[in-house]
This record gives sequence, C-alpha cells and structure tokens, in this order.
Amino acid sequence: MRTIVDIPKQQIEALRTLGEQEGLSRAELMRRAVAEYLARHQGRAGTAAFGLWRNKPHNSVAYQEKMREEWDK
Repeated sequence: MRTIVDIPKQQIEALRTLGEQEGLSRAELMRRAVAEYLARHQGRAGTAAFGLWRNKPHNSVAYQEKMREEWDK
C-alpha cells in the first residue's frame, strides 16, 4: 500500500545515505523502520496490566468473588 508521509529534509538525506551504503531503496528502509517500530511496541497494551495486583493487600480472586456477590443482590 502506498502512503504519503512528510519527513524532514535531514532525515531524507540520512535515509538516502544509508540506502546507498546498504544498497537498499528508501521505501525498503521505511518498511524496515515501520516493522521495527511495530515489533517494539506491539503487545504493550496486553502487558500493561500484568502484575497489576502484585502490591494489593488482598487476593485478586477473592476480590473478584466479593465484587460478583454484589450482582446477586
């Protein structure tokens, strides 16, 4: 898919130089940059809650059961 992105001249020049050194097109460098960014950031939302109850004074399952008791009332 094609897309238009505004990139500062300095970054365009750096991409041109890197592309020449690596023998890669600017488009390929951009694809790799996006892939690397997504690999680093994907899954963060899923891990943000990991250990959420770690420092709580009560057991998470007990808390959940207590909260659900309210539904029966």
